[in-house]
Amino acid sequence: MEEIRLHDKVQMKKKHPCGSFEWTVTRIGADIKMRCNTCGRVVMLDRGEFLRRRKKVLEQGPDAPEVTLGLQGYKMPSYEGETDDQL
Repeated sequence: MEEIRLHDKVQMKKKHPCGSFEWTVTRIGADIKMRCNTCGRVVMLDRGEFLRRRKKVLEQGPDAPEVTLGLQGYKMPSYEGETDDQL
């Protein structure tokens, strides 16, 4: 799975009608919400479509993906009788 961070600046393959290729990721989930860096237009793409249309990451967001997804400090639940060797 490719890493997507909040506030990533990405270059898309096709030009937006305003002439810009650069977008900033503003929401991450099943859908990716992004804002055009030139005109401010906001669009949402499903994750697969976003990954197909993205050309490259120009600048990564400041926070790690675990932080932006709220997974920091998350511990996998252990089940009765399981050890780490069995996982």
